[in-house]
Order: sequence, then C-alpha cells, then structure tokens
Amino acid sequence: MGRLQPQATELEQAVIGACLVETEAFGRISDLLRPEAFYEKRNREIFTAIQSLAAEDQPIDVYTVVEQLRKTARLDDAGGMGYVAELSEKMLSSAHIEYHARIIAQKSLARKLITYTSEIQEGAFDEGTDVAELMQKAEGELFELSKNSIRKDFTQINPVLKDAFAQLREASERKDGLSGLSSGFGALDKMTNGWQKSDLVIIAARPAMGKTAFVLSMARNIAVTNRVPVAIFSLEMANVQLVNRLIVNVCEIKGEKIKSGQLAPHEWAQLDLKSKELLDAPLYVDDTAQLSVFELRTKARRLKKEHDIQLIIIDYLQLMNASGMNYNSRQEEVSIISRSLKGLAKELNIPIIALSQLNRSVENRVGIDPENPDSKRPQLSDLRESGSIEQDADMVCFIHRPEYYKIYKDQYGNDLRGKGFIIIAKHRNGEVGDVTLKFEGEYIRFSDVNDTDDAPLPLPPGESSGSGVVYPSRANQPMLDPNDPFNSFTADMAPGDDVPY
Repeated sequence: MGRLQPQATELEQAVIGACLVETEAFGRISDLLRPEAFYEKRNREIFTAIQSLAAEDQPIDVYTVVEQLRKTARLDDAGGMGYVAELSEKMLSSAHIEYHARIIAQKSLARKLITYTSEIQEGAFDEGTDVAELMQKAEGELFELSKNSIRKDFTQINPVLKDAFAQLREASERKDGLSGLSSGFGALDKMTNGWQKSDLVIIAARPAMGKTAFVLSMARNIAVTNRVPVAIFSLEMANVQLVNRLIVNVCEIKGEKIKSGQLAPHEWAQLDLKSKELLDAPLYVDDTAQLSVFELRTKARRLKKEHDIQLIIIDYLQLMNASGMNYNSRQEEVSIISRSLKGLAKELNIPIIALSQLNRSVENRVGIDPENPDSKRPQLSDLRESGSIEQDADMVCFIHRPEYYKIYKDQYGNDLRGKGFIIIAKHRNGEVGDVTLKFEGEYIRFSDVNDTDDAPLPLPPGESSGSGVVYPSRANQPMLDPNDPFNSFTADMAPGDDVPY
C-alpha cells in the first residue's frame, strides 16, 4: 500500500550498543525483547548472538559477540565486525534502555498485526472461504499474539500485603466466614472455604453421575437464591433444555412432566408460584455449540464488564475447541484450552468451573463389590486428556454415586441410596477429602444432607456424619476393641453400649 512497516532501527542500534558496552544492560531488557522483534536483519542476528552468550553465562562485548557470530556462520549476515563495532560506538547511555526496548516491542507487535490482518483480508475476499472458520482463525491468532505480548512486571511485597490484609478483613466481616464465593452447599463450603477468585475448578464424572444437575443446583443457590451473577456456557444442551432442568430443580416437579406438559392443576399452580424465583435472576446462559476458547474469552470479558459476573460454569470442557491453530494431537489442544481457562480466571479474577468427562477406566476397573463402594471410585488418572487438566486446575473434584453401580450400602452399613459424594482429589490451597450431598434424581438436583434425613451409622473419630466431610476410604480398618483402655473412642462408653464397629 506504499507504506513503510512500523520500525525503529535507530533505537534497535542503541539498545544493542548498550548491551555491547554495559554489563547489566541485557539483563534489564531480556524479558522485553526477542530477536524477532528487531526489524533490521543485521540487528536481529547480533541480538540472537547476545542472547546465546547470556544463556551460557558468557561475557558480552564486541569481541565475544563477533566470535559467537563466526561460530554460527552468521557474521556476514550481521554486517561484519565493522558494523558490530560501529554499534558499540553509537551508545551514549543505557539510562532509557527499557523505554527504548518497549518501543521496539510495540513496533514488532504492530508489524505482526499488519501481517495477520492482511491474511484475514485476503481470505475474506476469497469467495470460497468459510467465514466462520476465518473468524476462528483470526481469534486464535490474535489470542496467541496478545498472550505472548503481555509481560507482567514483578511487584514489591508491600502492595501485595495490603491486598492480602484487605481480603482478610473482607472475609472476617462476612457472616458465613468464607473467603470465596459460597456454593450454597454448607459441607462443601466448609472444606473449600468457598470458590476462590482466579481459581480453575474441574468437576469430573462419568455420564449419568449428575454433573449438570450439580452445577445447576449450585447456580440456583448462587444466582437465584443469593442473586450473585453467574454465566453458564452450555455446549451440550440447548438453552431451553437447561432452563427446563432448572425449572424442575426449583419447582420440584418431575422432569418427565415438565417435558410432556401433563401437569395436574395443583402442579400448574406450583409451577406458576415457584418459577417466579427464576424471573430477573442474574443468570446468563450461552448455548453456542463448538464454542472455541477464544470466543469464550471475548464473551466472558463482555459479561464481566456489563453484568459483573462472579462465576463462570462450562458444560463441558471436552466439547470446547481451540480452532484457528494447528495441533499435533487432541491432548495438545486440550492443554491449550485448560491453560487458557486458567489464564481467563486470573484475568477476570473470578472462579471458573469447568465440567469434564472421565475416561472408561472407571467402568473397566474390577467388578462391582457391594461391600466396597470404592471399587468404582474415580481417580485423577481417570480424567480424559488428564495431564494438562490436572496440572492447570487449582482444584479437581469428582462426582460419585455408588447407587448408580447398584452399591446401596458401604462397608459400615451406611445407606448410600440418594447420596452423592463430591470427592476433592486435588486442592492446591486446601485439604482434600469427600463431601456427602443428597441427590434427588426426580428433581435433578443436589442438596445438603439434613439432620432429618436418614441418619447413617456413627463414623470413626476425626470423621463427620453424612451432613459433612467424609475422608477417604477406610477399607480393611480393624474392629475397635471396647476393652482396650487406650481406645479413646470407646473409653467413655457406658456399660451395655453397642460398639459401632
């Protein structure tokens, strides 16, 4: 178009000259510039040599740089020894080297934008181009460009301490005593202290375990009951299907009746009364199929800006894609997705909960043991494309309902019917363990286990009842001896009391 590309060759020479003369100069700009940021080829070659010497902890000056260029057979491309020496003579002061480096980086970024937009423009003029795919490609390239161009500087501890104490004061003033966003499940909040800002939480399960039921029950607690803005991205289910499930949850009318519309007069009245709770709830649903992580990022930013959402729920991770880029495997693509979700959680400073499928390892494990509900207990290794998901997540939870596998009692005789376990298998900033919830299949919802529900048999010391936390399997635990004076659990029992184990 008859225009010169953005460039700052004099500043490039000044920055390289400073690196050749002053010992500490390169260290001050090493995280701001890469060789490809330099417009002039000679400068690019010289900076590459400087970078290589620094990586090997070698001194940087005219002679060492020239020798490095000779070693790599790039001295002629770098303009010869005369040009390298000339750059060292041009340096007046390195006082503003960081400022100069940022200008060079900005010019490089501008050139990349010109290249990307030119390719997109060319594709847009092509009649055979799929516009949707072109947009995906544009989003992917811009996302990678923005991700690689943003470098956050270090922060002295004082302002960070100020923020930490502000969070402590805020938590101390809350009546629920939580530091994060309440899920509405008391036992779960007790263990997690609420969903924490900037955390990526993965909730995984096999099909039919109730993943969607769990997050919809949670969305109801947060958005409908407490009026805290929540966004749900439903890749598997249409908006109407999702809302129908929410109506079943809230109105306590069986799902098949909502589908068929065959309601009794009193049920119509119940529907009319209770569905009013959903009106004007700050719950935002998006059912875009094949949602890319780049589209999600754009929509999430807008939702945060316009509605100040405090939680994002994604149903579910494996249905997302990172189109617009090339990957060697699906695992690599999932790695990009999980890393991007974590980055988005940090950027928006809100928790993101992503549902995930488990692979078939659970089903293929040893046959069902009615005496051991742990025989089908999910593990971290069961996560599909698990490596990156497990690594990027701050918390990994599993939903496990032994009843689904026709296991109705545990090894202690506790009734497992209507019970669901939230297994916290990874918790970067807290404890791991199990939380027991009540599962009501007819209303597609989870809820806290109340004291009025069927009371399970007593549990060993250090473990709470079904209304709270249950720690991992205690299979093969020996029977307690009531005659053992060192047994603190039985020491206070009255004569004639039954020993629970």
